[in-house]
Amino acid sequence: MKPIITYITCKDRKEADRIGRALVKEKLASCANIIPAAESIYFWNGKIQKDRESIILAKTFDVQFRALEQRVKTLHSYTTPCIIALPVSSSNKKYLAWSAEQLL
Repeated sequence: MKPIITYITCKDRKEADRIGRALVKEKLASCANIIPAAESIYFWNGKIQKDRESIILAKTFDVQFRALEQRVKTLHSYTTPCIIALPVSSSNKKYLAWSAEQLL
């Protein structure tokens, strides 16, 4: 079981809060940090778009990723939500133990 940070973009803080709370409540993430205001620049339908979004950094483990991904897809307003798992190369052992306990 390896720790990961899941990076998820949302249309606004309200959606990020709703998804983050669901992930923690359903024990798919031990913690969800919300960055309320970010600017995103991306291609959509052949045009460059610029929007304000909120970001969730969900702390979990690799064995939870597929279930977390599926849950986010059911809750998310985007057709193609950004759900990216980033490996954690090092962490405080006590924090990792606490994090794992939250998902039991």
